[in-house]
Amino acid sequence: MADKSGEDAVGPGLEQAGQDLMEGTQNLLEQMQQWGFVTLRAQQLLGEFAAEQLADGRLAEQSETMMRRWMEGADAPARYRLSAQDPMDVMRRQSEMITSSFEYWGKLMTSGLDGWNQPVETRDKRFRHEGWDNHPVFAAIAQAYQFTVERMLAWADDIDGLNPDMKAKLRFNLSNALDAVSPTNFAMTNPQVLERAYETRGESLLKGLEHMLSDLRKGQLTHTDPNAFELGENIATTPGKVVHETPLYQLIHYAPTTDKVLKTPLVVFPPWINRFYILDLNEKKSFVKWVVDQGVSLFMVSWKSADASMADVEWDDYVAAQIDAIDTIRDALGVEQVHTIGYCVAGTTLAATLALLAERDEADKVASATFFTAQVDFEEAGDLLLFTGDEHMQLVEQLSEPGYLDGRYMAATFNMLRGRDLIWNYVVTNYLLGEDYPAFDLLHWNGDTTNLPRKWHRSYLDDLYRENKLVKPGAIRIDGTPIDLGKIETPAYIQAGKEDHIAPLASVWKLMDHLSGEKRFVLAGSGHIAGVVNPPAAEKYQHWTNEDAGVETLDEFIAGASETKGSWWPDWIKWLRDQAPEEVPAKGGRKPGKGKLKAIEDAPGRYVKSR
Repeated sequence: MADKSGEDAVGPGLEQAGQDLMEGTQNLLEQMQQWGFVTLRAQQLLGEFAAEQLADGRLAEQSETMMRRWMEGADAPARYRLSAQDPMDVMRRQSEMITSSFEYWGKLMTSGLDGWNQPVETRDKRFRHEGWDNHPVFAAIAQAYQFTVERMLAWADDIDGLNPDMKAKLRFNLSNALDAVSPTNFAMTNPQVLERAYETRGESLLKGLEHMLSDLRKGQLTHTDPNAFELGENIATTPGKVVHETPLYQLIHYAPTTDKVLKTPLVVFPPWINRFYILDLNEKKSFVKWVVDQGVSLFMVSWKSADASMADVEWDDYVAAQIDAIDTIRDALGVEQVHTIGYCVAGTTLAATLALLAERDEADKVASATFFTAQVDFEEAGDLLLFTGDEHMQLVEQLSEPGYLDGRYMAATFNMLRGRDLIWNYVVTNYLLGEDYPAFDLLHWNGDTTNLPRKWHRSYLDDLYRENKLVKPGAIRIDGTPIDLGKIETPAYIQAGKEDHIAPLASVWKLMDHLSGEKRFVLAGSGHIAGVVNPPAAEKYQHWTNEDAGVETLDEFIAGASETKGSWWPDWIKWLRDQAPEEVPAKGGRKPGKGKLKAIEDAPGRYVKSR
């Protein structure tokens, strides 16, 4: 009898192979169907967006063109003019670059795949995904890009005949351009994006397209979940009342949490370039709540976002508003003096206010002045100086025709200063990876833009950034009165951020050179925001102080500084109490709405919600 055992074995094998083939075919058909759906949906989204563009009468296109011109940042490259150079020197530099390029590629080509698969430079977090190391093609792409960046920036630094300002502009624009063309920013050259697209069968790319079109509609990059926060509900929640209102600002009085408070109240002037609630994000981060809990009667100015009615508002009006707030609080609480804080541009304005009060013999209205990352001398104002050239100023004029500069343009400027982190990082995560937006209060605040009055913005750039008039005695007049910072004798606490890219440390230090009264300088870890908003409970960063009264320069301060772990807030509150230690019961007018100033509405008020 014939042996059929082989047939018996083959039968089930063929049957299993058939099932595998059927399942594979079904899976392939499902994938094709899914990718077909993704393609059709993407075409539908793009078609709807194009139809909206046409229906808007090219408004969106014009807005996009303006934003692109603004994002080009510093003066156009055509402005870079080289003085006469040695032609042989130029040829030598080009030869060195070409030679090093050949050496680089020769090394890769002669070392086989191992040469293409070297670990990517770990300092650049854009290439931290394992796909950049594990696949020779992507490793080569990353290495080639980083080599190009290194050589291009070295080339820019080596150019002779450019003055320092022009060289800084060239390097800034070149760095931004190189960041823009990073292979991480394109789907087909980013292994992480390709991996995510494969895993989600294209859904990640479709979701990213939806994110991108949404941002194009509103003309602003989204960093966080736009529906995650509501003012007064889960952000800006410290209890208080709006007790005074003008066309330019609202005054918030916060409810005391201690039985006694300092007799001398404190008023905070935040920058009108941003919303005040950066100082009141949530209970754990809130500077406002922390100060109130230290037994301080606290008032906060909430500026109105500019509209067409504010076209002629100028710096004098903001100085007058600060004086109005000071006088309103003095009268309401029956006190001679108030403490003041000025943050960023409001700190610059506070210096002008103090100088004007000194000229009027009214300096005693202010017991102390604290400056958060503020500048008065703009000689070393950093990369923001790159946005004050003639071409950029002309664009500012054009964009401010409605009577104000749309806050989205200023947001784009600040994002450009850290473009790799605040622009391209989110292009990858939001658009290419299609990730869900995080619920992050700081990023919510960062995207909550305010408009700037046309006349003020132009004069601010001209008088301070371009001509540096504030430090020239008599060069600036406020309400017809020439001012001189050297006449300010008000005790001052000056805080700077070690890594501040908006108000550089060296620039903030110059306050020490121009104020004449008692001064205390404190250097905080981190930058323009995290260096300020650093509650003690977080136990983050550090700060430096120097008790040597003879220190005259920033270098001397740093050389002799003592480092303290954690927040600088406790150092500041001790200094503030030392200025005026007397306390009074927290009753009557010390409670919002219970004294001369009646409550208008609950904090945070209407102005912070206006767009």
